[in-house]
Amino acid sequence: MTRLEAVRRSPGQGDTLVGPPRSRPPGTHGRPRRVAMLSVHTSPLHQPGTGDAGGMNVYIVELAKRLAAIDIEVEIFTRATSAQLPPSVELAPGVLVRHVAAGPYEGLAKEDLPAQLSAFTHGVTQVWADHHPGHYDLVHSHYWLSGHVGRLAAERRGVPLVHAMHTMAKVKNASQAEGDTPEPAARLLGETQVVRAADRLIANTENEAQELLRHYDADTGRVAVVHPGVDLERFRPDPRGVEAGRAAARSRLGLPQDALIPLFVGRIQPLKAPDVLLRAVARLLDERSWLRERILVPVVGGPSGSGLAEPEGLQKLAARLGVHDVVLFRPPVGQDRLADWYRAASVLVMPSRSESFGLVAVEAQACGTPVIAARVGGLPVAVRDGASGVLVPGHDPADYARALYGFAGDPARSARMSEAAVRHARSFGWATAAAATADVYTAALRGRSHGLRAVGQRQLR
Repeated sequence: MTRLEAVRRSPGQGDTLVGPPRSRPPGTHGRPRRVAMLSVHTSPLHQPGTGDAGGMNVYIVELAKRLAAIDIEVEIFTRATSAQLPPSVELAPGVLVRHVAAGPYEGLAKEDLPAQLSAFTHGVTQVWADHHPGHYDLVHSHYWLSGHVGRLAAERRGVPLVHAMHTMAKVKNASQAEGDTPEPAARLLGETQVVRAADRLIANTENEAQELLRHYDADTGRVAVVHPGVDLERFRPDPRGVEAGRAAARSRLGLPQDALIPLFVGRIQPLKAPDVLLRAVARLLDERSWLRERILVPVVGGPSGSGLAEPEGLQKLAARLGVHDVVLFRPPVGQDRLADWYRAASVLVMPSRSESFGLVAVEAQACGTPVIAARVGGLPVAVRDGASGVLVPGHDPADYARALYGFAGDPARSARMSEAAVRHARSFGWATAAAATADVYTAALRGRSHGLRAVGQRQLR
């Protein structure tokens, strides 16, 4: 069996649930009844596209709601960013968000948070101390900061740790944009410790699983691939059809009906590479000036990460490139409004330098909009090349300009790809993702119980 084949197998296959009795046994088929989910640096209540909120926020919210729907309660622990926040907020039936005081409420960047992890861990354990043993069956941490807290909390309570990396420092450093700040050594060490401590690691794609094996020497038996989902009720084509829906969405957003609209959605930072789209548009207009009268490029999102060093850097770049008159900057929007932007677009452009999956790409396709994306990370899974979109190797603006002209020179191409885009997106439902995640939880519980039994047998000898 190859390492990748080992990753593909069903998690926990062949394990049996044994070990000492619990004060509150897991639910049906060994599933946990309540999970402590950790999201230290960004709250599920924050607007995606602002600050450090992005696809991971959507992931946590949707996964938690779908887990609750299959009788797995979720309590999400996140850092309090205001003194006015209540200790807990019900996000949905069966999903509770707990605010943990750790460091100053405001003014802390993500890079400052490692110094507050001890305080956050203390806050989590204080909440746990108010409950009887066994109140939480399992810890599920997201991103390395949460993983650091998760491994300590899980060890103290003797419960399994399931961890999702979302992004990896070694992968980001290998693909960072020129001038971008590399991930610090503390993160590299922290990720290595979390990978070693986790009972199970959830990878978004097989490519991410391979990166865990290659860069962090993860145990193949502890890695499970679970594709993220998309809210197919919210992100869907207009019932009247893609073309009618596009016209209606453009009318609601005040966009021209006959324009070529390549859309960018995401946080404004070098890693997401919105500059590549602007440079591609500039090149396209240099070569085909007649397009200037019929192209509009919306950029929907806010500065984040290293992009905060120059919040208006992208606007300045548009001016230097001479495309400021065709670029429309808009702040992050709510999910329903975002669906309208997807429906209004001719094509979504996602030239990211690194993506563990690419939820935005799937959301756009679910609305019937094809995607031009970089062939990196999980995007080859999120986008079906040649059918639901176009994958571009590398980040040369000339390549993206050619891909854009493929839609400009053939206005019907977007319509032809839309059906395949919708069909492809339908395979990424959150209910499927939640069921697969529950299976990973079950495997982690069984594996931990099996380990306890083995330890007990050795002690008896």
